[in-house]
Amino acid sequence: MVDETVIQIDDEQYWLYAAVDPDSNDLLHTTLEPTRTNVIADRFLAKLREKHDVDDAIFLVDSAVQLHRACEKHDLYFRYERHGNRNSVKHVFREIKRRAICFSNCFSNAEAETAEEWLRSFAFAWNQLI
Repeated sequence: MVDETVIQIDDEQYWLYAAVDPDSNDLLHTTLEPTRTNVIADRFLAKLREKHDVDDAIFLVDSAVQLHRACEKHDLYFRYERHGNRNSVKHVFREIKRRAICFSNCFSNAEAETAEEWLRSFAFAWNQLI
């Protein structure tokens, strides 16, 4: 599943892009961005393809047009799904948001790069515990 959501770090809002394996709930790839655009969605999926063999995967996406467009551009099969497997993966996003609030409270005035590094560390730890 590929999704995006807004998270708050200090006084700034960022878009969290994440790819989650719906079978294992592993975080495959994450990034924090200051906005959401077609270019960012394209870059996110390109990096995901570099890291993982996802060419035969079925991407579950919501109504985010830029994710649909990026999947089409990268010749990735996607399916709009509002419930089902998406619901099971949404708890991963809720947990990231909850932890991001804790991170922001502990590291106020942190730079975006620090938050990005924290997110990579969180994803690694999450995948080890799942």
